[in-house]
Amino acid sequence: MWLKVSSIILRNKILLLSILVAITLFLGYHARKVEMSYEYASLIPKKDQAYKDYQNFVKVFGEEGNLIIIGIQDSNFFQIERFDAWKQFCDDLSKVEGVEDLLSVSNTYDLVKNVEKRKFEVVPIFPDSISTQAEIDEQADIFRSLPFYRELVYNPETHTYLLAITVNKDKMHTKAREKMIKSIQKISHNFEEKEQVVLHYSGLPYIRVVNSIKIKRELYMFSVLALVICIVVLFLFFRSFKAVIFPVIIVLTGVVWAMGMLSLFGYKITILSGMIPPLLIVIGIPNSIYMLNKFHHEYVRHGNKIKALQRVIIKIGNATFLTNLTTASGFATFIIVKSDILRQFGIVASLNIMGLFVLSLLLIPIIFSFIEPPSTRHLKHLNNKFVSDIIDKLIFISEKRRKLVYAVALAILGVGFYGITLMKSSGYMVDDIPEHDPVYKDLKFFESNFDGLMPLEIMVDTKRPGGVMNLATFKKIDQLEKKLAEYPELSPPISLLNLLKFSKQAFYNGREDYYSLPNNREQNFILQYARLGGNDAGMLHSFIDSAKQVTRISIRMKDVGTKRMEELYADFIADVDSIFPADNYDVTVTGSSVTSFKGTQYLLKNLFTSLGLAILLISIFMAIMFSSWRMVIMSLTPNVIPLIFTAAIMGFSGIPIKASTILVFSIAFGISVDNTIHFLAKYRQELIATGWDIRRSVVLALKETGVSMLYTSVVLFFGFGIFSLSGFGGTVAMGVLVSLTLLVAVTSNLILLPSLLTSLDRLLTTRSFREPLLNIYDEEEDIELEELKIKDNHNHNG
Repeated sequence: MWLKVSSIILRNKILLLSILVAITLFLGYHARKVEMSYEYASLIPKKDQAYKDYQNFVKVFGEEGNLIIIGIQDSNFFQIERFDAWKQFCDDLSKVEGVEDLLSVSNTYDLVKNVEKRKFEVVPIFPDSISTQAEIDEQADIFRSLPFYRELVYNPETHTYLLAITVNKDKMHTKAREKMIKSIQKISHNFEEKEQVVLHYSGLPYIRVVNSIKIKRELYMFSVLALVICIVVLFLFFRSFKAVIFPVIIVLTGVVWAMGMLSLFGYKITILSGMIPPLLIVIGIPNSIYMLNKFHHEYVRHGNKIKALQRVIIKIGNATFLTNLTTASGFATFIIVKSDILRQFGIVASLNIMGLFVLSLLLIPIIFSFIEPPSTRHLKHLNNKFVSDIIDKLIFISEKRRKLVYAVALAILGVGFYGITLMKSSGYMVDDIPEHDPVYKDLKFFESNFDGLMPLEIMVDTKRPGGVMNLATFKKIDQLEKKLAEYPELSPPISLLNLLKFSKQAFYNGREDYYSLPNNREQNFILQYARLGGNDAGMLHSFIDSAKQVTRISIRMKDVGTKRMEELYADFIADVDSIFPADNYDVTVTGSSVTSFKGTQYLLKNLFTSLGLAILLISIFMAIMFSSWRMVIMSLTPNVIPLIFTAAIMGFSGIPIKASTILVFSIAFGISVDNTIHFLAKYRQELIATGWDIRRSVVLALKETGVSMLYTSVVLFFGFGIFSLSGFGGTVAMGVLVSLTLLVAVTSNLILLPSLLTSLDRLLTTRSFREPLLNIYDEEEDIELEELKIKDNHNHNG
């Protein structure tokens, strides 16, 4: 087959180049239209009950996650100059396009009983016309006498005050949100500078926008860094600009294809798909290294450029196809995960890794057929003394120190399995944000002063119209709130009861000691004043639906991680079940904090499945290539050990299993197997050439393929290492762990694999290994070189 492929490629160069240029122009045109994702990617499938519960909540009460929170800790907050500046600050923010509403100390309201009209009047606590410090002090005393606002907009113990900004949810799903956030930041920074104070920023919309801006910045940074690393490494190894420029053109073309596909499929750039360009650059370069190294080896052997290029296709086309297929499989397994963000990443990455194979297979032979053959200077790398010494040392170890190799491998496995028992599973809503990041620090500020910001919602359906306004329902909600108050991870709840208590306090002329739940007799008077009639729920509209059948309890909680959240969720459900009989009430515990932890759990379970599938798929590909299950086990052994090693490192260093770190195993396994395939393919070729001299075949395979394995491993190690510069913890962990895994994998493939082959020679070299399903072509099975030369000259003349 590969003989025929080489014939087609080398005889139809201009046609194939024209087709590739047309595809690149087409995808390049669409690549210009690719957009950043401005939506929160839910990790829960739409069929899951937690997803349905949340959607039901949104349908009744609207989005709970469209608040941007700004906090200030200031003991001089009620000094007239500072307070006036704060009011002006709030006014400036209210004019920003996309800001719908503001809640702050400066625009809080009091309820005042109007006996004549038998209703509560809503009166601003701080009127616009305050001119003296005495007036402000007086109004501040009234404000402090209203328990309703404590822990909601201020913490009296720490002198911390909140500003809650409600933003337009439609704008949050468009590019306009970046402009809105930048406007809010600019106004805030001006206030900070003028007043010499520090503001703290948080809220899910704020965190998402700041992260998306960072993703965009990192997309460019990592792509440039990956290119620089590849250029430097290629030049150091090959000492030839041609050997640098053309591989770089190939991977950049692959990046254009990937961006075009994202646009064509209607996908947007997320934290994961933003990693595709640098990943393709790093993963695509090894194709060129193997092909160029083989081209140079063949050219040195017989001095015929076209024959050398033909043999590049014939001899390593099959192995290169399988290496790209195994790498693509590592990414393709994410397609089975019912998470849009991961599925899109898996589809685009796997398709474009195979696209890079096609580009390398076509462009390396075609381009190098047009240009001058390599000079003596360009072939010097084949006799690089430093690399040759490393290879000789590896040969010595695999021949003379095999017992030591096996002892070290067993020791790694032993320590590895122990380390795995120490691994922990965890996920946080701000998992990817490092501790030194302002977003992380600000979130901890709000957790310490207001018990967190992550939304938790409890929706109570009384199953009958008007059921919410029943005293029995009030008492059950009060009972539940008292239980919830026992959890240190939760803020004091806000519900219908807070408003009823506020109303009772107003009914008794603002006396603070009357801030409590109305009894049956008081309830009738107070509700009459609150004007709850017809379809108008008055001031209670945020907490009950129009039929007065459903109400909500809103809580803010700390980012406690999936493990603790799972325990808390079970406790909340138990508390709810003990208070609300299922026959009369339908109670749902939901909110972003619940959907986030459920999504992380779901993702981890599915990613373990995808890792198992990756190992199974790659095993099948290896079985097809070598037709020997013994050889499959042999080839998997040096690649499974690095995974165990990395898992142990995670266990010992306390890096938890989470969405970003479990990705490491599928990606690293798919890439590390590439070296094994190239080595075993070359080993089998040498077996045929040496008349089944196993020891000599291992040595020859190491001398040729070992060089390429070293070159590609340097590219991959530093290529993935650049992700350690990311501002996202998950990306850093992925970069460091994949680099570490690949480093161990190349060592394992260069030492353990040759040692095993030499030790178990007769056991492994079965008839099926000698006669594989995918045949390796004989040295002399070449296409007519004269015909190629004529075609080649014709193309030059054309």
